[in-house]
Amino acid sequence: MPPEGTCEGKKALLQKFERQPDQFNIMGRGKNVFSCGEINVFVYIVVAMFGVGSWVAVNGLWVELPVMVPYLPEGWKLPSYLTVIIQLANIGPILVTLAYTCSKDSINEKAIVFLILTVGAVACLLLAFFWRTTSYIGGEEHSTALLVLQFFLACVDCTSSVLFLPFMSLFRVEYMTGYFIGEGMSGLIPSLVALGQGVGKMTCQNMSVLNQTTNISHYEIQPIYHEPTFPVEDFFFFLFAMMIMSGVAFTLLNYLPYCKREHTVEYVMDVEGADSNSSSSNYELSSDHGKVREEEYQDPSQTGHSNTELVPSNKKKKPSLAVCTDTHSSLVSEALSRRTYFYFLILIAWISAISNGVLPSVQTYSCLPYGNSAYHLAVTLSSISNPLACFVAFVLPEASRIIINVLTFFGTCVAAFIMLTAVQSPTPLLVESNGGPVIVVLAWVLFTALISFSKVSIATLFRKEGKRALLWCGAMTQLGSVIGAIITYILVNVLTIFESAPPCA
Repeated sequence: MPPEGTCEGKKALLQKFERQPDQFNIMGRGKNVFSCGEINVFVYIVVAMFGVGSWVAVNGLWVELPVMVPYLPEGWKLPSYLTVIIQLANIGPILVTLAYTCSKDSINEKAIVFLILTVGAVACLLLAFFWRTTSYIGGEEHSTALLVLQFFLACVDCTSSVLFLPFMSLFRVEYMTGYFIGEGMSGLIPSLVALGQGVGKMTCQNMSVLNQTTNISHYEIQPIYHEPTFPVEDFFFFLFAMMIMSGVAFTLLNYLPYCKREHTVEYVMDVEGADSNSSSSNYELSSDHGKVREEEYQDPSQTGHSNTELVPSNKKKKPSLAVCTDTHSSLVSEALSRRTYFYFLILIAWISAISNGVLPSVQTYSCLPYGNSAYHLAVTLSSISNPLACFVAFVLPEASRIIINVLTFFGTCVAAFIMLTAVQSPTPLLVESNGGPVIVVLAWVLFTALISFSKVSIATLFRKEGKRALLWCGAMTQLGSVIGAIITYILVNVLTIFESAPPCA
């Protein structure tokens, strides 16, 4: 066999792997009942469970607001307080991004992820006991405990964007959709639990109302909200359990040998393990996370293990397989150009701005004029369409850049229609039509599906570029969300261009 450090040696090694791939058993993976193509179904589910912890706490708090507001002094001003707190919590991802940049990716990611998951779990547990605790600040009563604990929850969830995504570079690109399915479930699961709790259920009754100015009573149709089937405290215990589940999933992904077999780094391949008469040469599979790679080992016909290259176990890097492109040019992956790289960063910021910052803040203005049922259907079905779109991205072949651009464009057009209905509230177009509620619900579902598919497709492309690309993908996600939220906060609370529809119109 030619010397292992030469191009001829690497070609011989690759040819032997192509003839007898089972002898190499890269990363310890083998066929088992949990395999589905290149995916280990069990590990894929664990990845999704880990992804649930990304935004489940903040999403859960938002869907529980209708039950909490009647007991809190801020009333329906509470969402505006929470919006500001979430933006302040972006100090977390800023610090992590700076740490990545200054330390050249040498920070202890595992320890930080365990820390924020622990903080999130503890905050959810404390909310179950202290969410109604108030104190006087500046002569006004405020929900101090809720607001403080919300800040810690927001820090956890915002920071997850720049920690969880880079962590996923440890796994092959096929597992990225699993993470985004879990992230989508972080909004769907609390919504379904809240629906089972009875959040938003009400009846309209004609009631006597006293005019405080004239001291004369008159009759008005007022909403009467039903008592929930279980208390707020139980809902926070549920969120606590979700954070614990995410922490357990993260532990399994890092330390369970069965899950570690799906890692793309830090595993040794015995090149001559099947030949007892041959000398053994250990190679370690590693991944360059610090730059956009143009020299990567990839064999889609046999293993599908992308983003890896053969590195001697003594840590001394040998020439990449990319230098042997005369007969194996198809094995070299195509890296994004710098222009495309920055374009997709801007695109992910735009997607995050409209999907995380702008439209969620105006959903009540867009949907409530069409009825309470239309509002809850839009919230629930759009939450379902998010993980479904991520699953479609897993099933279908990798989306091309043209498809991503087209879907983002159509998603933006649907978002413009949704904004039009919100601006026209309380009498948007088709409000008197039987098809109006159907159209607005379909618009929300279609928008969420298109944008979610585009987002996971961009993240999949960035996964191939390495850990730093995923870090900046997460950072631009948060930046876009902040910009969108600030702009919408000004439009809603300062310029007051939106007008709510009465719940019992």
